[in-house]
Amino acid sequence: MTQTSPIPPNCDLDAQILHGVAVAFPSINIDTDAIFPKQFLKTIKRSGLEDALFADWRFDQDGLPDQSFVLNKSSFRDAKILIAGDNFGCGSSREHAVWALKDFGIKALISTSFGSIFHNNCVKNMIWPLTISPQDLKVLIQLTLSDQPKALTVNLRKMAIFPGDSTTIRASIPVNDFNSLLSGLDEIDQTLLKHKTIDAFEKEHQRRFPWLS
Repeated sequence: MTQTSPIPPNCDLDAQILHGVAVAFPSINIDTDAIFPKQFLKTIKRSGLEDALFADWRFDQDGLPDQSFVLNKSSFRDAKILIAGDNFGCGSSREHAVWALKDFGIKALISTSFGSIFHNNCVKNMIWPLTISPQDLKVLIQLTLSDQPKALTVNLRKMAIFPGDSTTIRASIPVNDFNSLLSGLDEIDQTLLKHKTIDAFEKEHQRRFPWLS
């Protein structure tokens, strides 16, 4: 369901508009092992992972970059938006896949659907997983599947994507995820905002049931 709730009070107004080069990965069912191959699962650090992103596709057996692969092309090195086929991020639950995308500079993902755990990991790491219709996905892939980089503008507050041809593509994201991403607050941060209510409950609970303390 497309979000329509009010702007959260702590949101960064400058973060409402995302403009950047889009890169297309039209294949369906791209899993987390393709995004972040298993041989790189040797760290829990969230930085320094960009070279592992799609590593089995980007580099040959000698570790040399495949210049035909889109992310190895200089014009796509600053890509901020990734447009993917259906069920992007399926497979294992490894959060490293999201960390590597973020480390590369990806700020938003656009597809018809995402792996559920991958989707949740995106939200926790402040990457926008935006869902659009299959028809609109075909349009965006046709626009961006080219050697010439194409920039898109995404109004994150209004959930609107502007391809630059006077048309508007509507995106959606669950309301709770929208609020978290736009405010920049994860689940722990949002819980801490309610600390006064939590403290009051704990004091009342202790008063009523002192033998449990």
